[in-house]
Amino acid sequence: MAKAKLNKTNAVRLLEAAGIDFSTVEYEVDENNLDARHVAESVGEDINVVFKTLVLRGERTGLFVCVVPGNCEVDLKKAAKAAGDKKAEMIAVKELLPLTGYIRGGCSPIGMKKPLRTFFHSSALNHDIIYVSAGVRGMQIKIDPKKLIEFVGAETTDLVQ
Repeated sequence: MAKAKLNKTNAVRLLEAAGIDFSTVEYEVDENNLDARHVAESVGEDINVVFKTLVLRGERTGLFVCVVPGNCEVDLKKAAKAAGDKKAEMIAVKELLPLTGYIRGGCSPIGMKKPLRTFFHSSALNHDIIYVSAGVRGMQIKIDPKKLIEFVGAETTDLVQ
């Protein structure tokens, strides 16, 4: 496990340029355990406020993003419905970097290569702050979910099983 001083990420630069209040929290990365529960424990927060960013492909509508609490699984039918499709599936891990510019364990809803339609699970609005990846493993952004949702132009809906 390594903890290196991380530089500003694209996500951080975009939030700063927009004048949005946020902070970053660095944590030690365990390459063998990239799940959100480990991130929550590492930053000392409840798993319900640590959100993971997932990229899906709709059968007809193409790529879109779902941001859900770290302890939840995205419901593919609900996600597809939110995107206006009948079916959706997670993209393959090998597609993540070329399509978004991010790697597994470091995918942020902010600053992807191309803007993608984004949906946050509605529970994000139940919290004063949430955490999302800053775009690299080992750094999270701590932010007001309302400001983040507005900034990325996201919608909120029920996305989990």
